[in-house]
Amino acid sequence: MNHIFDWLFSQYQGVDTHLIVLEFIGVFFGFLSVWYSKQENILVYPTGIISTAIFVYILWVYGLLGDMFINAYYFSMSIYGWYFWTRKDANNNEVPVTKTTKKEHLWSVLIFIATIIFVVIIYKFNNKFDTWTAYVDTVTTAIFFVGMWLMAKKKLENWTYWIIGDIISVPLYFYKGLVFTSFQYFLFTIIAIYGFRAWKKSLNNTPQTV
Repeated sequence: MNHIFDWLFSQYQGVDTHLIVLEFIGVFFGFLSVWYSKQENILVYPTGIISTAIFVYILWVYGLLGDMFINAYYFSMSIYGWYFWTRKDANNNEVPVTKTTKKEHLWSVLIFIATIIFVVIIYKFNNKFDTWTAYVDTVTTAIFFVGMWLMAKKKLENWTYWIIGDIISVPLYFYKGLVFTSFQYFLFTIIAIYGFRAWKKSLNNTPQTV
């Protein structure tokens, strides 16, 4: 057992203690955020804001620009989502879970493509396409950008994007040396699956309007 722990945490050798502590705190609040999202709880956003703010700093230190921009985007979208989720309709009801419309699917594609182009430009400008992880990072960035946008609008399909991105991120972050973060994405994958089921149940219990 000790050998396993030594192997897992050997990647933190030489890393400043404050970065390890910050990563653990960021993972903790990130876990809370995803859990609250599954519950359709507004606390998804304040906890998410804390987590993303921490990871913007950590990823900047590590030079993982794509990941850093993901979290910066999450931070801004969390503010928007916090506002959107607190809106009420004419009957003072909260915004319900709905399915993505054809127009929103089109916007999702456009956001995906625009994100790919944006991250490629950033990576090219900073000469960061020096490893295969940069290319994977570009794709996961685009996936998560769409997922976050759909979640802020309370669309059921956001979970599909999270599940795909989380599955890719588990081995990716482990390879990068962020063991806690890799484990976080493993938990995110499980929660996202349950989140999809919970939101689908909520959708089925909500009268849909066109």
